[in-house]
Amino acid sequence: MDKKIANLYDTGNVDKAIHLLIEKINKHPQDIENYLQLSTYLIEQNAADQALELLEKARGLVKHPEDLTYNIAVCYYMQGDFAKSLTLLNSIADDEETMYQKALIFMRLGQYQKALAYALTLKNQDERTLELIGDIWLSLGDLKSANQTYNKISEDQRNAKVNFLLGLTLFDTNPDEAEKYFKLSKNQDPKYFAQAQKQYNAVAKLIRGKNGRN
Repeated sequence: MDKKIANLYDTGNVDKAIHLLIEKINKHPQDIENYLQLSTYLIEQNAADQALELLEKARGLVKHPEDLTYNIAVCYYMQGDFAKSLTLLNSIADDEETMYQKALIFMRLGQYQKALAYALTLKNQDERTLELIGDIWLSLGDLKSANQTYNKISEDQRNAKVNFLLGLTLFDTNPDEAEKYFKLSKNQDPKYFAQAQKQYNAVAKLIRGKNGRN
C-alpha cells in the first residue's frame, strides 16, 4: 500500500488519491498492490461496479490473480450477488476479513445461526464486529443478547443506528431508557432515525404483542 496516497485518502482528498493510484496503475500495470488499494477505496465510496471492472481487468495482468479474490467477492456482495460472493470466499483461506464477510452474507440471506457462528469466531471483537453480532442477535429475536452486545461498543463509537437499536432492545422492558437512546439517535442522524422508525415500527408492535401489551 502506498502510504502517502493512503494519507491523502484518509484526510479527505479522495479524488486526488484515486487519481494518483490510476496513474500508478497506468505506469505499473502488473503491480497488484495498486489494484487492491484502488479497489478498496472504490468499494468504500460505494462504487462497486467500477471496482469490479478494475479487478476483472487486473486479473489478466497480475502474476497472482487469486490475491484479488477477496476484493472481487466484496464487490459481488455489494451488488447483491451473495451466492457468487460466497462461492469466491469459499475458494480462499479463512481469515478475519473473510469470516466477517461470510457472516455478513449469511445475515443478508437470513441464515442467522450460520452468521452468528462466523461472527463469534472472530478474534477481533471491534466496534464493527460487535455491531454485526448485535444485529444478528436482534434478527434472532434475542433482545437481551443484542442489548448486551451493543453495550460493549464504547459510547463515543456508537452511531445513530446502534443507539436506535439499543433503544429498540429496551423498548418493552424499559421505555424511559429506550427513549434516551432514541433521542441520541435522532440527534446524530435525523434522516436515519425517521427511516429506522418506520422500518422498525412493525418489530416494535410485535414485541409489544408478545408481551401482552397494546
